[in-house]
Amino acid sequence: MAYKKDQGRMARMTVFWSIAILVFYGSASLHTTLQGMGSMADPLGGLGRIPVVGVVPNLALVISSVVALFGLWLLYRWEQKPKNADLLIETEQELRKVTWPTIDEAVDSSLVVAATVVFLMTFMAGADWFLGRLARNILLGGL
Repeated sequence: MAYKKDQGRMARMTVFWSIAILVFYGSASLHTTLQGMGSMADPLGGLGRIPVVGVVPNLALVISSVVALFGLWLLYRWEQKPKNADLLIETEQELRKVTWPTIDEAVDSSLVVAATVVFLMTFMAGADWFLGRLARNILLGGL
């Protein structure tokens, strides 16, 4: 049974799906690795391709699917621990209290950051060029 089921719903979903993407990526990587290991890539029992995903069922697919399901189950269990659930509930409550900037403020701030980055990039590239020329003249004698 879920701990405080209806509280902190958005924070819990965000955490679950963010980590679930990593679990899916890991199981896909495991599947690719196992495919390269000899008999792991052999089709199981004469089954054809799985219609929707177009994957041939084999031992590599079974193992990576079991690992993914086990990882998702562990993630769900971890998320339901009272300590973790309370942290996510409190996080969502704090996020609701924050005063978020308007779209105009966000655009203005982003433009200032972009202009500062371009200025610093130009300054650092110029300083690098100048110091490189200076070092070349000193070390190589005025080439």
